[in-house]
Amino acid sequence: MSLKNFFDFNLQTLKQFLTTDLNIEEKKTSMRAKQLWQAVYKKGLSEFNHLTNLPIELRGELSSNISLEKPKIANTQKSSDGTIKWLIQLLDGNKVECVFIPEKTRGTLCISSQVGCTLNCRFCHTGTQRLVKNLNFSEIVNQVMIAKEQLNDWQEQKIITNIVLMGMGEPFYNYDNVKMAVEILKDKDGLNYGSKKITVSTAGIADKIPQAAREIRTYLALSLHAPTDEIRELIMPINKKFKIKDLIEQCKYYAKTVNEKITLEYVMLRGINDSKECAKQLTKIMAQFPCKVNLIEFNPWPGVNYMPTERKEMESFSKIIQDAGYVSTIRRSRGQDILGACGQLRTESQKRKFN
Repeated sequence: MSLKNFFDFNLQTLKQFLTTDLNIEEKKTSMRAKQLWQAVYKKGLSEFNHLTNLPIELRGELSSNISLEKPKIANTQKSSDGTIKWLIQLLDGNKVECVFIPEKTRGTLCISSQVGCTLNCRFCHTGTQRLVKNLNFSEIVNQVMIAKEQLNDWQEQKIITNIVLMGMGEPFYNYDNVKMAVEILKDKDGLNYGSKKITVSTAGIADKIPQAAREIRTYLALSLHAPTDEIRELIMPINKKFKIKDLIEQCKYYAKTVNEKITLEYVMLRGINDSKECAKQLTKIMAQFPCKVNLIEFNPWPGVNYMPTERKEMESFSKIIQDAGYVSTIRRSRGQDILGACGQLRTESQKRKFN
């Protein structure tokens, strides 16, 4: 009999399994499921035998029926600035990357939702790797579990304080799994990350934004990267399908529904989207819904045709936005020396061909 993997359950399906497969009395099911959930997600349990608050027979039953196996770390790289990038080998052999960025007052974990990506944004290294597969919700959550394990992050005071779905892939093209993963991340009996500690980033899949506002309800980051359809289409082919006008409408809805500002992500490319005119056009977009902008240093990678905007040009671009009354932050690049910075994640996994 093949073992079920614990991380493939949500709390509801875990309760069902305990009742139907392990014949636990229904009145005790909720309590037992909660004990297991807390032990794994709050304390990092790796063996059921360590659960001394459960009867020995039940521990044996659990060990015989449920596996706590997680994906393995294939490679770890540490940047000179303290950023850590883990290459994770999933149980099916595919590989995915996640990155931990420590700062003075917080620690951010950037996780992936797909192996590869379909969007092919011209400035993004991840986009050069064709989509291999959507991650299932357990593979998304396990990136957090592995990072917590590596950092020994099981205390009340979290080391990983914030989680961003900004790694490989487009989260809204893997909507159901991302939604389920976020539910597990938010669960107060488990990993216990509040909505304001999680950010889901999208390249602008406009038709999914309203659904996410109603169901996922985390912070939303929109990878905008250009203030006009003309420029955006040059660097982001997805704009041919979802125009900026549509994105503005859906962002209005999201901000109103969730009652939070949207973060606009804007990678600055020399001579492409960094003119004073672009800055002025960007303020016109920002006038239409509550938002702030992160101006991101472009991180070159081998074979790319774009150059980063000079720092002083970034500062004058930012000042135009601030003078118009909006929040504009220049994001310092982290983990560049290990290809762990924004837009640099990529693995060697390829879609298997079947004869």
